[in-house]
Amino acid sequence: MTNFFQYVVSGLSTGSIYALVALGLALVYRSTRILHFAHGDITTAGTFFAFTLLGLNLHFWPAFILAMVFGALIAMTFYFCVLVPAQRREATQLGQIILTVGLGLILQGLISYFGGTEPQSFPFPLSDTKIYRLGNVVISELSIGTFGIGLLTCLFLYLLVQKTRLGLAMRATSENLPAAQTMGIPTRGILALSWGLAAALGVLAGLFLAPTLLLDPFFMLEPFLKGFAAAILGGLNSLPGAIIGGLILGVSESLAGGFISIAFKNTFAFLIIILVLLVRPEGLLGEEFIERV
Repeated sequence: MTNFFQYVVSGLSTGSIYALVALGLALVYRSTRILHFAHGDITTAGTFFAFTLLGLNLHFWPAFILAMVFGALIAMTFYFCVLVPAQRREATQLGQIILTVGLGLILQGLISYFGGTEPQSFPFPLSDTKIYRLGNVVISELSIGTFGIGLLTCLFLYLLVQKTRLGLAMRATSENLPAAQTMGIPTRGILALSWGLAAALGVLAGLFLAPTLLLDPFFMLEPFLKGFAAAILGGLNSLPGAIIGGLILGVSESLAGGFISIAFKNTFAFLIIILVLLVRPEGLLGEEFIERV
């Protein structure tokens, strides 16, 4: 039983990272119906930006905040300078998705050129070796911080979306764009803000993930795929679903790796997703998107 709780605690920490990535993907999808394949590369760019600032002896927290702003600016610039012109020229949905793939490839090249391809250690204020005991369960300082920042971010996002005028505008824009425009809501600005907020969430996930991995231009590839899977599991158009999907995915793969085999860890997680989608194709909390034509 002790092992079970140990694996659950470890899975919740990992799952909170997946949830942050999934939240960003769900934010973009519910606002623009676009699958954002450059999300992981924007996260990597923001993390490398923080790494550069730390190398210039800037304090951790200002560096982290500036890195999140940097990631948000990349996403918002892409939205205004690439996606909006493409939409004005009536680009198809698939065409817009391909544009995000192109952005990801460009960022990979730039990161490799300026940041190098050699794996590097990422300094972090929380330690992965300093541990605390809760009975027989051991948890590291970094894991506590990761889970805590995940909870705080989810709470912040809930309050923003559900309790503010800005959140009301975001919900109106995502649910009925023409009606929101008729009501005088600046929909372009709201959509750009959604892209920027999604990127900031991704960078935050990357900052807490980098200390456990070696930093290189492709360190976010697997976490992005897991976050994408978590978003699909919970429902791509549901923010609570993205959170639940991330936590379920993290815990399930931790239990599978502990009780079955490390080699079966990824396989078991995706088997759960397949089974859920066979029963609910829109995900656990997702709703079927119906568009009138």
